[in-house]
Order: sequence, then C-alpha cells, then structure tokens
Amino acid sequence: MGSKTNKKQAEARRARIEELRRAEQAREKRNRIMAITASTVILAGVVGGGWYLVGAANDKQQAKSAPVKGEQNWSDLSQNHVDQRVDYPMSPAAGGDHHQAWLNCDAEVYTKEVPEENAVHSLEHGAVWVTYNDKVSDADIKALTDTVSKTSYTFLSPYKDQSAPITLTAWGHQLGVDEADDARVAEFLDKYVQGPQTPEPGAACGGGVGA
Repeated sequence: MGSKTNKKQAEARRARIEELRRAEQAREKRNRIMAITASTVILAGVVGGGWYLVGAANDKQQAKSAPVKGEQNWSDLSQNHVDQRVDYPMSPAAGGDHHQAWLNCDAEVYTKEVPEENAVHSLEHGAVWVTYNDKVSDADIKALTDTVSKTSYTFLSPYKDQSAPITLTAWGHQLGVDEADDARVAEFLDKYVQGPQTPEPGAACGGGVGA
C-alpha cells in the first residue's frame, strides 16, 4: 500500500509540475507577443513622427521657395558698374547696371527720393528697397518707417513714379501692395532680405553713400 500511495503522489507532483510549466510557457508567450506588439506600435509612432517632421520641413521649405503672391520677376539682369543714368525697364528698378557706390541700406529711412543707380547696387548686396508714392497714408508711412528702421538690409524712400501705393523691391523681384499692413509685406521681407536672389550675399549695406 505504501509504495502505491507514494507512486500516486509522485505522479500527482509530476502532473502539477507539468501543469505549472505549461502555464509558465503560456505566460512567457503572451509576454513576448505583448512586447513585440508594443515595440511595433512605438516604432510606427517614431517612424510616423519622423515622416511628419520631414513632411512639415519640406512644406516649410516649399513655402519659403515659392514666390510671394502677386510679385513680378526678372532674370538675367546685368551687373555692370556705370557712371551715367540708366533707363530701367521697371519702376522702381529691380536690378541691372548700376553705380559703383551703393546706397546706405542698413535700416535706412529716406524722406526724399534716392538715386536709383545707387539703390540698385544695394539690391545687389541683398537689400530690399521699400518705396511709396503720394497715394499712401501718413499712417502707412509711419508703419513702414517702423518696420524698416528695425530691419537690417532694408531702406525706405518715396518714389513718385510707381503704380502701387507701396512697392517692395529686391534684386529681380518686386511686389506692389495698397497698404502697409498687407501680410505680404512681412512675407516679402522675410524671403528676400539677404535672400537666395542676392548676387553678392554678405556684401556691406553700410559705408555707402547717403541720399
């Protein structure tokens, strides 16, 4: 009787151990599946976030490279230094032959018209020339003055012979707007002050001639 009882107890222990082993294996399998699933979700999030960041950067770059709505463009503009007056095909001039001395253009505000040939040389250095005619309001002139006086590589002056009340001009690029609070004013400045159109990037805007 004793041996039979011992044998049954041993078989019961082995069965219990086998049951526990199967339960442990099942638990380990579930844990592996959960770990793989979690890793897959995390990886998908990282990859998705990476693609989102890349996409956002690409969208920003495309927006930066796109022309400002309504701007006019000219290409293959000459860059010769001349001593005589130049008959420019656009008003104000947006590039072409110009005087060897540039106009001071480091946040400069002029209250009288400036020599166009000197101003064009400033555009060659990456400046943006902001001009206005007699249709613009005093409030707009003040707003433009405030903006230009805080922005390096810009200069402001009156310019009677232009079609729009306010014109922004960079080398080869020009935009006309009716009011100073037009959102494209800031967009144009952000895009073209020392922008990719600059024939001589980094060239000085101070140390030139005054009006």
